[in-house]
Amino acid sequence: MSKLAEIRLLYEAKIKETVPAPVFDNRDLDRVKSDIYLYRVLEHCQNNVQHAADMLYNIMVWRKANNTNDITEDSVDKDILRDGLYYTRGRDIDSCLLFIMNSKAYVKGQRDVEAVKKVFIYWLERLEREEGGKKITLFFDMDGCGINNMNLNLISYMINVLKSFYPNFINYIIIFQMPWILSAGFKIVKEMLPAPAIERLRIINKDKLKDLVAPEQALVSWGGKDSYEFKFLSEHRTVVTTEDDNYSPGELLKLKPPKTLLFNVEGRKITASLIITNMDEGIIAFKIRTTAPEKYWVRPNNGILAKHVSQRIEITAQPGFNIDSIEKDRFLIVAVNIPNLLTSQSELSKIWKSAGSHIDEYRLNCAKVEKITVDETKNINDNFIKLSNEYQKIHHRLDMLHTFQIVIFFLTLATCLLSYMVLNKVNCSNYKE
Repeated sequence: MSKLAEIRLLYEAKIKETVPAPVFDNRDLDRVKSDIYLYRVLEHCQNNVQHAADMLYNIMVWRKANNTNDITEDSVDKDILRDGLYYTRGRDIDSCLLFIMNSKAYVKGQRDVEAVKKVFIYWLERLEREEGGKKITLFFDMDGCGINNMNLNLISYMINVLKSFYPNFINYIIIFQMPWILSAGFKIVKEMLPAPAIERLRIINKDKLKDLVAPEQALVSWGGKDSYEFKFLSEHRTVVTTEDDNYSPGELLKLKPPKTLLFNVEGRKITASLIITNMDEGIIAFKIRTTAPEKYWVRPNNGILAKHVSQRIEITAQPGFNIDSIEKDRFLIVAVNIPNLLTSQSELSKIWKSAGSHIDEYRLNCAKVEKITVDETKNINDNFIKLSNEYQKIHHRLDMLHTFQIVIFFLTLATCLLSYMVLNKVNCSNYKE
C-alpha cells in the first residue's frame, strides 16, 4: 500500500471513530482525493503517515469551523486591506512570492485583532489560488517598528495557522530590520516553530537581503530597485459575460488584452500584465509559453481555473533586457478541460498528452507602450504656444482686412454719391443755359 493510500485509510478511520461524525465542507473534500495535496501534507509531516492523517483531519475541521471557503474581500475589514498591513510584492531567490506583513501598519489597540486574523486567512486562501499551492515566503518588514507595532498573540496565531493548516506552504520566514528592542519577543516566536521551519528562518538587515531577494525584486525602502508603492488590487474572480467583441462563443478563455501584450517601462523594470478568464462551464488547466523563455519571468505560468474565474498573469523582463527587441517575441496560452480543481500532476500530464485537438491555443504579440518624455511634452507645449500665437496673428490680420473692406465699401459708396451729385449739378447747369 502506498503512503498516500495509507493516509486516506487512517483519515477515514478517524472520521468513523469520531462521535458525532464530523461534517466537512464539500469544497474541501477534493483535497483528500488530490495526490498533490496529500504529498504536501506528507512532506510537511516529514513522511510520517500517522501525523499526516491527523493533520489532514484537523485541516478539514478547522476549515469548516472558520468557513475559509467563504472568506472574500467583501467579508473582511476593507480598511485593513487598503492600509496594506498584508500585501505581496516580488519574489525570493527561489521564485517564491513574498507575502509581506508591513508591521508599521499595525498599532496595538487600533485594530480588532480578530478582524486582522480574518484578513490574514483571506490572503492565505487567495495566495493558494493565485500560486496554485506553490510555496510563498513570509516576510516581516520590521523597519522602523517599536513595541506598539508588535502583537505576540497575533504573530503566534499566524505561525500556528501556517504550521497546522497550510501544509508545506512556506519557503522562508524572513525577519527584516528587526529592532533590538523586539528581539526578545521573536525569541518566543522562534520557540513555537518546528525544527524544519527554524532552518528556514532568516533574521537579516538591508546588507544581507540580496542573499535571499534580488535587488530587482526588493523595494527601494529595503535597499532594492523596485519603486512600487502599495495599492490594494482586488482578486480577479468575478463572473464575466460573453458580451465582448474579443471573445468568440465556444472558446475556453477570454484574454485581456486579447491580441497584444503591452510592456511598460518603470525605471529599470519592464512589465506587462494579462488577465485570463475561464469562459467555460467546466474546470480548465492552462499553460503559458514564450518564444524567449530566457528573457521573461511569468508568474504564474500555469494553473487551474474554476468556471468563470479570472487569473492575473504578471510578466517581467529579465534585467538587461532591450525593450527595442520586444516586438520580435511571442506568447502562447494553451488551455484544456480537466475533471476537477485538484487534479493531480500525473493526471494533468496525461490529459495534456492525450488532449490533441481539444487544446485551445491563444497567441499574443508584444509591443512597448510609448511614453512621452518631459522634453517631448515641453516641445509639444512650445509648438502649441507657437500655433496659438500664429492663430492670433492671422485672426488679427483677418480683422484688419475685414475693417479695410468696410472702409473701402463706404469710400466707394461715398465716391459714387459724390459722383452722382457732381453729375447732377452739371446737368442742372446745362439745362438752365
